[in-house]
Amino acid sequence: MTLETASQQSFGQKHVLDLDSFTSQDITHVLDNTLAMEQVLEREIRKVPALRGKTVVTLFYESSTRTRVSFEQAAKILSADVINVSSSGSSTKKGESLYNTALTIQAMQADIIVIRHPHSGAPHFLARQLRSKVINAGDGTHAHPTQSLLDLYTIRKNIGTIEGKKIVIIGDIMYSRVARSNLWGLTKMGARVVLCGPQTLIPNDFLNGHRTEEGHPFAAVEIQTDLDTALKDADVIMALRLQLERQKAGHLPSLREYSQTYGLNARRLAIAKDGALVMHPGPMNEGVEIETDIAHGAQSVIEEQVKSGVAVRMSLLYSMAAGQNLEI
Repeated sequence: MTLETASQQSFGQKHVLDLDSFTSQDITHVLDNTLAMEQVLEREIRKVPALRGKTVVTLFYESSTRTRVSFEQAAKILSADVINVSSSGSSTKKGESLYNTALTIQAMQADIIVIRHPHSGAPHFLARQLRSKVINAGDGTHAHPTQSLLDLYTIRKNIGTIEGKKIVIIGDIMYSRVARSNLWGLTKMGARVVLCGPQTLIPNDFLNGHRTEEGHPFAAVEIQTDLDTALKDADVIMALRLQLERQKAGHLPSLREYSQTYGLNARRLAIAKDGALVMHPGPMNEGVEIETDIAHGAQSVIEEQVKSGVAVRMSLLYSMAAGQNLEI
């Protein structure tokens, strides 16, 4: 598959705020086109004119070098004009509101705004107010849809399919925007999802029975607090980053106890299926949520997740601009 044969089928999303609005067909569309984008990245000259004449603005109110650079590289390879804006170098330090900043950017005729913000809902606010298309690159504890898409791509690439596979997500479910987006993405693609962590880090609606109500999108999601039980027959194990402030907030007795109870090590990995994938959205606290030898071992695809990020974001940008007489 080459970029010339990338899917031109209709993509049903104007904005990418989370995967709750995506259909399984939308997800498959992005993942299929990622194959073509990976081939572009393998060329000697990694440049195609697909987004020539388009402007992509990255608006980051939180530090995240990896995500910002990934989007910037993806847009530039597709020949878009890229403008980077960070809160430390903008008028936000002078009191300018998010809305006014975005209006200024839209006046530059930005086609797509990629925003990362510490407050949940900020990308949704912009999407309601602006003509530009909006991509959520992470908002508060709410969502991180492009991380989920690259996770889904990594799983599908390594084990062939997502449907019916047992995916175990371990750790800070309560505050993880990666976990929330992956819940939407994995369940829409037919995975069997198991969440495992201390009760203090599992959302209340998952513990109090609301999740099991008829028609709830996560009715089939399993909850476990015992990691050994959760890992049995797992096809994929995803350890989440544990924010150190969780202990300060009283959610955990100590990091040592967390590591002993929920840290992924060789003994626990052996409980899962042979060859089970090990994943982590990064950055990792090695020795806390995952042991170093597992993080860098033969079953780890953590580095591959990072590499997939550019191709997946290229696919997403391409899909959002489709139907606008793109030259490929």
